[in-house]
Amino acid sequence: MLEIRGLTAGYGRIDVLRDVSLAVPGGSIVGLLGPNGAGKTTLVRSICGMTRVHAGEILFEGRPIQREITEQIVAFGIIQVPQGRMLFPELDVGENLELGAYHKRARRDYRANLERVEGYFPILRERRSQAAGVLSGGEQQMLAIARALMGKPRLLILDEPSLGLAPKLVDDIFAVLKRINADGVTVLIAEQNAAMVLELAQYVYVLENGHLAHAGPSAELARSEKIQRSYLGGA
Repeated sequence: MLEIRGLTAGYGRIDVLRDVSLAVPGGSIVGLLGPNGAGKTTLVRSICGMTRVHAGEILFEGRPIQREITEQIVAFGIIQVPQGRMLFPELDVGENLELGAYHKRARRDYRANLERVEGYFPILRERRSQAAGVLSGGEQQMLAIARALMGKPRLLILDEPSLGLAPKLVDDIFAVLKRINADGVTVLIAEQNAAMVLELAQYVYVLENGHLAHAGPSAELARSEKIQRSYLGGA
């Protein structure tokens, strides 16, 4: 579904990513691991048309998208849940969800989509009239994911969804991501929480200093002594 070939990208003249290649097959969950500063967010932003691509290609279902504007990329079906959630705190939950369905394809199925996302996150139905800014951190992350789902993504990209959340909430959110994938949405998740990503994803890429350092099936990487030492706290 998504293929990245030899991507070099960054900000101004500074390259954060250098010659990165990866693939996200349709129907899969793919993980992107790496420490702070490795380039995970830059890669997510590059896919979504928010960072300058200096070299290489980003293909979505065979179509080059590295020169497309973000609005067109969303229309193709690629939707991001950004790091930090980026909600509209003064608007209520329902209004935030409505903003997620701004393009024509999503507006047409608004009611069905709303019922679906509130099925994933029933607390949002209870909180529909509350301002997003007064929700707990976990509820805000649920709202950010739900807002993205209101846009009917074919590829859902999440950037650090576990950041700042208690372990129980992380477990709950990752369980919902499994359901979302089972319902037909392809998922790419960029995370520092290696244990959770290796459990959730079928295939994992590891970024270090803007380069791909490791890649492989999650079960294989979980057995790697280097991954154990660097990301799982192994001796």
